[in-house]
Amino acid sequence: MKAALVSQYNKNNINLEMTEIPIPQIGPDDVLIKARAAGINPLDNMISRGEVKIIVPYKLPQIAGNEFVGIVEKVGSQVTGFQAGDRVFARLPLDRIGAFAEYLAVDYHALALVPDYLIDIKAAGVPLTSLTIMQSLELMEAKEGKTLFISGGTGSLGAMAIPLAKTKGLIVVTNGSIGNKERVLKLGVDRFIDYKTEDYSQTLSQVDYVLDTLGGSEIKKQFSIMKEGGQLVSLRAMPNGSFAKRMKLPKWKQIAMGLAGRKFDKLAKKYGVGYHFVFVEANGRQLQEVADIFSELQIKPSIDRVYKFADVNQALDKVANGHSKGKTVLTFD
Repeated sequence: MKAALVSQYNKNNINLEMTEIPIPQIGPDDVLIKARAAGINPLDNMISRGEVKIIVPYKLPQIAGNEFVGIVEKVGSQVTGFQAGDRVFARLPLDRIGAFAEYLAVDYHALALVPDYLIDIKAAGVPLTSLTIMQSLELMEAKEGKTLFISGGTGSLGAMAIPLAKTKGLIVVTNGSIGNKERVLKLGVDRFIDYKTEDYSQTLSQVDYVLDTLGGSEIKKQFSIMKEGGQLVSLRAMPNGSFAKRMKLPKWKQIAMGLAGRKFDKLAKKYGVGYHFVFVEANGRQLQEVADIFSELQIKPSIDRVYKFADVNQALDKVANGHSKGKTVLTFD
């Protein structure tokens, strides 16, 4: 089968190596899947650049890719809930990524059934982003009636975060360019802020939860709008000691990340709020909950562009350098 591999970490070259390798063998808890489509994410490029190796030190060469949709071909002896012919999707386990391949062997605990109404290219962009949202809301211990601010929530992540947050009964506020206003209002946003004409740090206050998608200097501004006891989850800032403990990383990494994230922990303490960093993990149970919500609400994920598998490096470059209005997807047809 064909697979796209990270052959070496390189900060200046994110290109993958297309090669032929054997179809994987499955263990008792595994499912063999024929890939139909795969989502492309900034994380894929971060892995190629070696930016996450302190969290997950992959042994290279490594098949790239973190999320997919495909058809079950065979199930292991201990697998329950899935059978040949099922259409499934997943965010792959951190230690067993490899979505950019024609066949995958996946632990069945990571899988969920794809809603019937979603075509493959739409479904392929759901797992990683939706699980990021679900796990962020879980870290926040988000409660109905509370207010959530999503920074820069007009992209593909916001398109999924907004409806999922609304199903949890949250009041949702986001900011972005005015051209996206009507689209995000249709998704259920309660308040939209045009970042060019309004500084949210001057007009928002007493916010319960913040989902940070921007990082950098925005973090301090986001802390400043929060209610004491609120919770901020960042996708872009720095891991801290509590993240390293939650991920069960080695003690030396817990110490290193504790030092690296100390700036954000101190800021959080200053404002009397909680700070969390999230690195999304596989979770079939949560993904099935997402699938059920999607089926009920008929949510249609935004797709920016679709590439053939042979053009994987063009797709990765698009994610690295293009301005996206939705998910970039690979198709194996």
